Amino acid sequence: MAVGLVIVSHSTKLAEGVAELAGQMAQGKVAIATAGGTADGSLGTAMEKVLDALHQVDGPDGILVLLDLGSAVMTTEIAVETFTAEQPRRIVISPAPLVEGAVIAAVEASIGNSLDDVAAAAANAHLLPKISDQPS
Repeated sequence: MAVGLVIVSHSTKLAEGVAELAGQMAQGKVAIATAGGTADGSLGTAMEKVLDALHQVDGPDGILVLLDLGSAVMTTEIAVETFTAEQPRRIVISPAPLVEGAVIAAVEASIGNSLDDVAAAAANAHLLPKISDQPS
């Protein structure tokens, strides 16, 4: 199985950093592309960048898109609609937290899990504790 990941962020640096971390955790076994910032390098999102990222990963078993902020959803939805009109592919836009979701998704994709399994694991990333609630 080959699920690709797309990281959409209002910041180029943030998208690249998340992709770097997720890629390392997946030992380079997962195609990960980024769509960060606008065409002129400003903060924001650009449909063309998201579309390009979808073309870069083009996961044969589907693509999971992870977002930094809710306002990236509309841009991503338009890009997904355009992409799937050209190349029918299954694409899921994840509600997962960006960093934790991307890392978990990359690991799950690296072991060959299906798009549904990768998406579910990412969506549940917010349930994983970051710190122990036990006093030290």
